[in-house]
Amino acid sequence: MLQCQRIAEFSTEDLEKRRGAMIFSSKLFADYFNENSIPAVVGSEIFLRLYEYLGVNDPFKGYKEMSNKLARKVADDLKRKLKIDLNTALKLAIAGNVIDFAVGYNPEKIEEDILEMIKEGLYIDESKKLFNTLKMSKILLYITDNCGEIYFDKLLLEKIREEFPKLEVYIAGKEDAIINDATVNDLKEAGIDKFGKIISTGTRIVGVPMNKVSRDFIEIFNKADVIIAKGQGNFETLSEIKDDRVFFLLKAKCKPVARELNVPQGAMICKTL
Repeated sequence: MLQCQRIAEFSTEDLEKRRGAMIFSSKLFADYFNENSIPAVVGSEIFLRLYEYLGVNDPFKGYKEMSNKLARKVADDLKRKLKIDLNTALKLAIAGNVIDFAVGYNPEKIEEDILEMIKEGLYIDESKKLFNTLKMSKILLYITDNCGEIYFDKLLLEKIREEFPKLEVYIAGKEDAIINDATVNDLKEAGIDKFGKIISTGTRIVGVPMNKVSRDFIEIFNKADVIIAKGQGNFETLSEIKDDRVFFLLKAKCKPVARELNVPQGAMICKTL
C-alpha cells in the first residue's frame, strides 16, 4: 500500500483523486492477493491498474531522473577515490541496491554509507563461485533492478568486461515503466550498452515472471551460462525455478525474503540457489 500511496502522490495534487486511488488500491489488494501470490507480480498488476485509474504511464519519472542524476555523481566520485577491483565492484553493485537515491538525499552521506558497507563482508558471499563461473562461461545475462543503482551496476559490468573480455553480455531492463525499475531506455541513457547488448524482459512486471516475459528474453535466458539478478523482485520471481545458473545480488530488505534466505533482515548477499 505504501507504493500505491507514492504512486498517487507522484501522479496528482488533487487530494480527492488521491483518496479515490487509495480506496481503488485497497479493493484491488483484496481481489488480487492470496496465499500463493508472488508479491512482485501481483503488486505490479495492481500498480498498472492504478496507473490506468490515475491516467499516468510513469508517475516515478521525475523521481527516477533525480535518482539517476544523484547516483551518477556518487558513482563517479567513488570511481575517482577508490581503486575498484572486481570484488569491490560487486560490493558496490550490492550497496547500490541498498541505497534509496531519493531526492534531497545528501550525496556525501550516500558516499559515507556506501564506503561503510563495502568495508563489511557479505552475510552470504559466493562471489568466488560467481567469478569462477564467469571465467568458464561464454554468455552472461545481467538482470537489472532500479534506477539509481544502475550506475553501480555499470561499475560492476565495466570490471566484468575488463576481466572477461570474451564474455558475451546481455543486460536486461523492463519493457516500460513500472515504479522505479530501470527500463531499456534508462539503461541506454546511462551508457550501459557500452558493456553489453541491452535487451527487454518483454514485460513491465517487476522481476522475471517466466510466464509473462517475452519469447526473445526466454531464448537468451535459456542460452546464458550464468545469470546475475539484482534485487528482491528478481529474487521473488526467479527463486521459484531453482536454477543454479542464477546468482542473486541483493539486500534482504523485508522479512519474507530474509526468512526465505535464512538470513537476518538487512543482510547483503551474493548467492545462488
